[in-house]
Amino acid sequence: MINSKYAGFFPELDSDEADESTRPMPLQELPRQVQIDHEMEKIRARHPRIASAIEMFWGHKDCVEYLQQLILNGGDGVGRARVGFKLEIMEAFMHLINLHDKTEN
Repeated sequence: MINSKYAGFFPELDSDEADESTRPMPLQELPRQVQIDHEMEKIRARHPRIASAIEMFWGHKDCVEYLQQLILNGGDGVGRARVGFKLEIMEAFMHLINLHDKTEN
């Protein structure tokens, strides 16, 4: 139910049963490849070299090890001093590990 101040302006929102077909689908319900692409876009926007490395390793067991090292070490292992990654990037790494593990089973 919307705020009574706006009642009548948006009649489609006045009912408790909004049209389900127009609601965004939760990320975890999207196809696996869409989820992978979504996480890779986040990484690519801030760390293109790391995104390229993940794409190169994707499908191999080394990919998960690489992602885990990024999380644990807080850097890319090439000698660049880092304090760590932003939370959004860490979440993307962890989600990619889960998505990668699903292909291994």
